[in-house]
Amino acid sequence: MNASSNTNIFPCIWFDGKAREAFDFYVSVFPNSKITDENPIVVKALLDGTEMMGLNGGPMYTPNPAISFMWVSNDKVAIAQIWEKLTKDGRIFMQLDSYPWSASYGWVEDRYGVSWQLYYGEDDWKYNKLVPTLMFGQAQQGRCQQALDFYERTFPAYRNDGIMRYAEGPMTGQVQHTQFTLNGHLLMAMDSGVPQHLTFTEGVSLVLECDNQEAIDYYWNTFTQSGEEGLCGWCKDPFGISWQVVPKNIVQLLFESSNPQKAQEALMQMGKIEIAKLQQV
Repeated sequence: MNASSNTNIFPCIWFDGKAREAFDFYVSVFPNSKITDENPIVVKALLDGTEMMGLNGGPMYTPNPAISFMWVSNDKVAIAQIWEKLTKDGRIFMQLDSYPWSASYGWVEDRYGVSWQLYYGEDDWKYNKLVPTLMFGQAQQGRCQQALDFYERTFPAYRNDGIMRYAEGPMTGQVQHTQFTLNGHLLMAMDSGVPQHLTFTEGVSLVLECDNQEAIDYYWNTFTQSGEEGLCGWCKDPFGISWQVVPKNIVQLLFESSNPQKAQEALMQMGKIEIAKLQQV
């Protein structure tokens, strides 16, 4: 293993110029939330203590339910209050109700097209409160287990907390639900229980902040070996999930350099980010 487990992972949502508006809304929805940073391109926030980012990327991509965010709470009243806010001008996929897996659960797409699952769960929740949840559908249907195996090989600190599988029907044997940690950050995943017309896009990506160039090289090369290279540190892993492999000090390199415009122009010419080249601007 050539990569340190000391990496930070958090989700990024693509907006058409409405990142600040959307994140102001989310700060008003979730407890213990605040905007932490902003520049013309991105907005960062802590939503119930979980780091998330909004990107003003233009009209090219939009979020979809292939990656949703699971909010876990042991407070049914809070769940109902958040549900009421998220469903206003939104679209309900699964009504907030009692289900075999949870005494209070609902799945909604909000007014900005972002999907949220609210889940009544344990009181001793130790992880990030908002959990990126991957749904493998369309061309990726049935590949959730392969993805888990790939992440186990790729991340030095991988742990799986258990896998439930579909017991009957056309998805028999596929992953119904699993939760796992990548370098200490919790994600959830599933194969879709029904045929889907959607799959992973750049509308929701995962940012992987690295300490040094060696870690950037490792993750970039591993993701793109059977995945896809993009620009500005963006790439796709073999399952079509978008990652932004960036240095932890990317904001300083771009906006606090002697020439921020040239630094940003240099970044736009890169696929894999080269820290030394940004430092030379």
